[in-house]
Amino acid sequence: MSRIGKLPIEIPAGVDVKLDGHNMTVKGPKGTLSSSFHKNMIIEKEGNTITVKRPNDNKENRSLHGLTRALINNMVTGVSKGFEKNLEIVGVGFRAQKQGKKLILTLGFSHPVEMDEPNGITIDVPSPNIIQVKGADKQLVGEVAAQIRKKRPPEPYKGKGIKYSDEVIIRKEGKTGAKGKG
Repeated sequence: MSRIGKLPIEIPAGVDVKLDGHNMTVKGPKGTLSSSFHKNMIIEKEGNTITVKRPNDNKENRSLHGLTRALINNMVTGVSKGFEKNLEIVGVGFRAQKQGKKLILTLGFSHPVEMDEPNGITIDVPSPNIIQVKGADKQLVGEVAAQIRKKRPPEPYKGKGIKYSDEVIIRKEGKTGAKGKG
């Protein structure tokens, strides 16, 4: 049995789960998420727990077992607690600001970079060099954070650019001065 797949998922108070065959809708204080899962997986809701079972030990079913359980758990966690990614901007003159639903980044280019806030995602800028991406959908939060980071990834010499707050930038040594020729 899959160590992840066999664990039951507890449904917290205030979260409503509707199961229709292999389609699931989860509603909670942070929003609503819905998804459909593979037809081989057996998803059962009993009281305040959800369990995922597999029909047999085929390789495909073994690999889908833990995945399905993890996706359902991420949906339940997302609508109850939400997910968050923090980004830091490093560099002189590099900064971020929020205007309505737009994120405006000044990253050393000849023009400011503007990004729209997608539906279901909240982007906060508590200080000019910190960006917080929050939402109920774990995949969407990660995708938006990656798109922001992609605008100016950190470079290895001075570490300038946009990085995740827990990311470690491996620094390279610069060029050494050439001794006089001739």
